[in-house]
Amino acid sequence: MTPQAMLDVAVAEARKGLAEGGIPIGAALFTSDGVLLGSGRNRRVQQDDPSVHAETDAFRAAGRQRDYRSTVMVTTLSPCWYCSGLVRQFNIGAVVIGEATTFHGGHDWLAEHGVAVTVLDDARCVGLMTDFIAAHPELWAEDIGE
Repeated sequence: MTPQAMLDVAVAEARKGLAEGGIPIGAALFTSDGVLLGSGRNRRVQQDDPSVHAETDAFRAAGRQRDYRSTVMVTTLSPCWYCSGLVRQFNIGAVVIGEATTFHGGHDWLAEHGVAVTVLDDARCVGLMTDFIAAHPELWAEDIGE
């Protein structure tokens, strides 16, 4: 499965989150050969829980894995420090990022620590976040800890 095809799963999750009144960030965890283990979306608003970022939601949906080094975390937006820590803590081997234009999270740090990072600069992802940030700047600032 191509990185773009994997990103399609995360984009679908981001759109679900937006339709639910949440922040449009989606993620999915795949095996290195493209098998979907779990997907999720930022549900901070929907569940009134600040810890439910898209990556953590996808990670939880995937269930316990014996080896995370051979997994790929796919996310519509550069992962924040919290989600970057998740990737490092569990030794996830690769991260595919839809965009890092609207938010530049911890992906450089991940790359420095041996995680294979791919940034796709996907226009859909940029559009989702640009529109959301313009419409809900206070909620976005809350999400990124400002």
